[in-house]
Amino acid sequence: MKNLLKFWYLSFAFLFGYLLTTGAQIKLGHINSQELFTAMPERDTAQKKLQEIARQFENTLEELEVEYNKKLDDYQKNVGTMTDLIRKTKENELQDILQRIQNFQVEAEQDLAKQRAELLKPIQEKAFNAVNEVAEENGFTYVFDMGTGAVIYASDNTEDILPLVKKKLGLE
Repeated sequence: MKNLLKFWYLSFAFLFGYLLTTGAQIKLGHINSQELFTAMPERDTAQKKLQEIARQFENTLEELEVEYNKKLDDYQKNVGTMTDLIRKTKENELQDILQRIQNFQVEAEQDLAKQRAELLKPIQEKAFNAVNEVAEENGFTYVFDMGTGAVIYASDNTEDILPLVKKKLGLE
């Protein structure tokens, strides 16, 4: 992975060197995609929906835990008076509930991640499309995303296009 990253940086450096020596016009821009994404009202709506889904999962998990604790308490109070068959049945029932709780937790996390991806994808695409349109309209050769940490140096000669993209999206 490090070699691939080094190769990418070297290729990028050679490309810039070539473009500079051939007299090609380079216009660099940068944007903080996280800041843009945070400014979009659609994100807040998606976050609220995700919080509601997470709350529903938490409520269901609490119900399962209450059921387990109730049966465990009953088992502990009466274990001394149970026959082997009843004790074994109650223990199996407790194990089944624990397994259901564990399965629910795993499935809830997976479902929440899936819901997050589905809700945020159109918002990310809208932001990406706006960045592309602004870059094309303003003649940028490259636009770096400062929000991802992928750029380790940004010259004063680059232009922050976040205000232009916000304007494009109507987010003043």
